Amino acid sequence: MTVLFQLAVGCALALAVCGGAVGYFRTVRTPRPPIGVFNGADIFLMMGFVLALPYLYLALPGAVLPVVLALAFAGGLSVGYQPVIGDGRLRWALIAALIAAVLAAHLAFGDTGAPYWIANSCVVGLVVVSATNINVQGGMRLGNVAWFLLALTAYDAFFAWVVPLTGELSAAIQGYPFAPAAGLRVGEDLGAVLGMGDLLAYALFTTAAYKAYGKAGLRTGLVLVVLFGALAPLATLHIAGAVTGHAPAMIPAQVFFGPAAFLGHLFLRRRGPERRMADITFRRDRIGAAPAPGPARAAA
Repeated sequence: MTVLFQLAVGCALALAVCGGAVGYFRTVRTPRPPIGVFNGADIFLMMGFVLALPYLYLALPGAVLPVVLALAFAGGLSVGYQPVIGDGRLRWALIAALIAAVLAAHLAFGDTGAPYWIANSCVVGLVVVSATNINVQGGMRLGNVAWFLLALTAYDAFFAWVVPLTGELSAAIQGYPFAPAAGLRVGEDLGAVLGMGDLLAYALFTTAAYKAYGKAGLRTGLVLVVLFGALAPLATLHIAGAVTGHAPAMIPAQVFFGPAAFLGHLFLRRRGPERRMADITFRRDRIGAAPAPGPARAAA
C-alpha cells in the first residue's frame, strides 16, 4: 500500500508540473531577458548558485528560514505570472492569498496534515512552472538542460552520501511551513514528498525537449520522468531495503534521472537541430505582438 501510494503521488506530481510547464510554454510568452545565448559559463554560474543556496538556508536561524522561503516563493510567482496577470495589485493579492493559505493550513493541521501539503504543493508547483518558463523561454536549450542535470547528479550524490548536507537541510525545515517540496501525507503511515529541485529538473527537461523537438521531445521527456524520476528511485529504495534488511536513508532521484535525461538529449539530437523560439507559434501572446527575431532570439 505504501509503495503504491508513493508511486501514485510521485507520478502525479511529476506529470502535473511537467504538464503545467509545457501548457504555460504553449500559451504564454514571457519577456525575453537580454542575456544572449546560454553557454558553459551560464551552467557554471547556475551550479554555483545551487551549491551556495543550501548553505545560506542552513546559516539562517530556524524561525527566519520559512520567512525567506515565503518571500522567495512570492517573488518567483510575481515574476513568472506577470505576463498572465498584468494588474500588479491583483497579482500580488492572489499571491498573498496563496501564501496565507499555506500558512493557515500549517497552523491548523501541522506539517503532517494533508491540507498543508496540498496547499504547499500548489504553490511549489506554480513556482516550478514559472521558473521553468523563465529559463526555457529565456534561451536555455535542451543541451544546456542536459549538461546542467548531469552536473546536478554529481552534486546530489555527493551531498547525500558523502557530505550529508541534503539531510541537514531537510531536518532544518522540519516543523516549519513553506517547505521547498511537494507531496502528500495521510495520517502517520502514508507519505510521499518530492523535492522542489527534482520537480524543476523534470519540468526543465520536458519543456526544453518540447521546445526543441515538439511532440517527440515531449513524449521522450514524460517517459523519462516517469521511469527514472518517479519509478527507479522508489523501486531501488525498496529493493535495497528488502535485500539488506534496512532501507537507505536517501537515494537522490537525480542519480537516475540526470544520466537518463542526458542520454535522452543525445537520442533526440539525432532528429536534427533544436527548434528556436522564433520557430514556435504561440496560441496566445499575452504581452503583445511577438517581436521579430533578432540575432540573440534566433540562437535561442
